Order: sequence, then C-alpha cells, then structure tokens
Amino acid sequence: MAGVERTVRLTAWVRGQVQGVGFRWWTRARALELGLVGSASNLRDGRVEVNAEGPESACRDLLTALRSGASPGRVDSIVERWSEARGGLTGFVER
Repeated sequence: MAGVERTVRLTAWVRGQVQGVGFRWWTRARALELGLVGSASNLRDGRVEVNAEGPESACRDLLTALRSGASPGRVDSIVERWSEARGGLTGFVER
C-alpha cells in the first residue's frame, strides 16, 4: 500500500557512561515523543539495550537522538540491528 510506512524493530546496544545517569529515562521520553513502544534495559556489562518498535522513520529519529550527544551521560558507540516488528508491546518501559 503506497503511503503506509513500514513498522520495524530497532535494537540498539549503547556503550559508554549510560548507567546510573538517567539515560534510560531520557531514552524512554524520546521514544514516547516519537510514538514508539519498547524498552531500555541495563545490561550486566555496562551497556544499555534499547528495543523500539514503530514506524521506520520514528525509529531512525530515536537512533539519531541517541547519537546526538544530548542524552545524559556519555555515548561512546552504538551497535544497531534492524528487524521486522514482533508486536505485542505496549508503552515504553525502563528495565
């Protein structure tokens, strides 16, 4: 269907000073502004894993925000993976 944007899933592993600085809260706020669903979770190795589903352009906007330098803490690198949306998510949660 023309004009209908593809729904995707973005998984981003964010490395840097991103735990204990409000990074997940900031990410959740940006995701909700963009109308995305998903989660931001601390990993044992110090990274934060961001899973977001929604329109591809909104997911790309979130990734741009994560890379912008505007977040709390410090982002050194982001590894991203794109896949088909799985569905079944509501809201955006911090874990």
